[in-house]
This record gives sequence, structure tokens and C-alpha cells, in this order.
Amino acid sequence: MTSHTAPFLLDPRLEADGPAVGNLPLCQLRLVDDARFFWVVLVPRRAHMVEIIDLPFADRLHLMEEVAVVSSAVRESSGCAKLNVAALGNLVPQLHVHIVGRDPGDAAWPGPVFGVGTREPLADEARDARLAALRVRLAIE
Repeated sequence: MTSHTAPFLLDPRLEADGPAVGNLPLCQLRLVDDARFFWVVLVPRRAHMVEIIDLPFADRLHLMEEVAVVSSAVRESSGCAKLNVAALGNLVPQLHVHIVGRDPGDAAWPGPVFGVGTREPLADEARDARLAALRVRLAIE
């Protein structure tokens, strides 16, 4: 199968990071279950993608628009002072883009959030509130 006909399969490590918020036209949006940061991950629903440059041109443009729209939703939902956007993939090669709301004095400030401290799972109410806020702002049912 080519990447155009192969089914999209989510890497189990991305799935384990937290619940799905829902699907946008290109990406699946997931909430990272970490109370220390308002953190989401966009995963293009395309098979065998590792780098942004692996996406066809139209999908690259669409990904950048979804990054912008989701970034706005994270900022509005969290009231964060700064947004960090990254597509690293060193541990999970499947193409995915992290969007993290940051504030001076947070658990990793001013450094990156990756590999800092121990994840603190969200309380059920906090997780549900974040999911609801994102779904409303992004019109995801």
C-alpha cells in the first residue's frame, strides 16, 4: 500500500498521552494528560508520515492552518502568556505537532517541557473542562 491508501494508525504512545479531543479536517487533536501544562498534540491522519515535508503540499498548508487555529484555542482556553509549538518526533516518529500553553513560573519555565519532571495527571473535572473548552472553540462535537 502507498501512503495514500494505507490506513491511518495512531502510535500507541500518542494514544497513551491522553484523550482525543476530536478530529479536524486533517488532524486528530489530542489532549496531553498533564496538569502542569495546557498541552495538546495534532496528528495528521495520514499514514507513514514522519516529517512535515513528507506531507503533500496541500496537507502542509492545511497543517499550518490547523496549528494556528488550535494555538488560538489553547491561548483562549488557558490564558497562557506564551505558546510553544514543536514537531520533534525523536521518541515517537509518527508526525505530530505539540502545542503547549506556557506561563512564567510553570514547572519547566523558561526551558522546554519535554523530559522535565514527572507528569501530573489531570483531575477528571480539569480534564473534562479542557476538553469541553477546546471542543467549543474548535466546533468539535
